[in-house]
Amino acid sequence: MELGAFSISLSVKDIEASRAFYEKFGFQEFGGDASQNWLILKNGDHVIGLFQGMFEKNTLTFNPGWDQGASKLDTFTDVRELQRRLKSQGVPLVAEADETTTGPASFIAVDPDGNPILVDQHV
Repeated sequence: MELGAFSISLSVKDIEASRAFYEKFGFQEFGGDASQNWLILKNGDHVIGLFQGMFEKNTLTFNPGWDQGASKLDTFTDVRELQRRLKSQGVPLVAEADETTTGPASFIAVDPDGNPILVDQHV
C-alpha cells in the first residue's frame, strides 16, 4: 500500500518556540505560514509539521500523491482507494473522504494506542 510522503504533525503550544527548538536540530522552514499557526520544517528527507491550536494530539501524516519534497508523483494510489482498502480490512475511521469526489481529500484513522493517522491528499 503506497501512502506517499510521511511526516509527523506536532501539536505545539508556541509555534515560534518550537521552530527555534527544531532549527537547533538542523530543520529549516519548508512551507506553511507562522502567522496562521502552522509551519512545515525539513531536514533532509525528514519532515515535521508544527501546528498550534489545530490538532489535539501529535499525528502521523501521509500524503498520497507527494514525494518527501512535496512534489507531485506521476502515479499514486488515490486517498479514496486507500480508504476502501483499510475499511475492507476492518480499520475503523473517525473521519472519511467523500468517495464520490476526486482530487484533494482526507481521512483519519486511530491506532490501537490512540494515535491519529491522517491520510491527506493535496492533489
